[in-house]
Amino acid sequence: MTKTRQFRLIDPELIGGTEQVPRLIGSVCAGCGTVTFPRQRSCPRCTSEDVQPRELAIRGELWSWTIQCFAPKAPPYLPGGVEEFEPYGVGYVELPGEVRVEARLTESDPERLRIGMSMELTLIPVPGASDTLTFAFRPVEEDE
Repeated sequence: MTKTRQFRLIDPELIGGTEQVPRLIGSVCAGCGTVTFPRQRSCPRCTSEDVQPRELAIRGELWSWTIQCFAPKAPPYLPGGVEEFEPYGVGYVELPGEVRVEARLTESDPERLRIGMSMELTLIPVPGASDTLTFAFRPVEEDE
């Protein structure tokens, strides 16, 4: 009998869907249509409080990116110490017709990242908490 590993989401208010097909949860203003992420209680454009939760697109384009090459303070961010740090990509992914999302990228090789490339939402383990998942974006081939 195979035991299924149980994961928990870093914040169920941010991430919906399933582990296989996650969805970020933003909000949309009923008044002016502004989409935000993370979810807001009021609209940053028109200040309306008539905002509703909205599942965002899972694919978008890489708008800007960088590679985080230095370790954050440890503790609290690296329970095992700075020796466990590995550089990682961070970027803004533009979800078409919705919003730009700042997120970790699964790719950390600058030679494999380019502005405008297709990206897809995925879940990754939180560093130092392998039973907890957070969101990230991964590069996708155009034919996927």
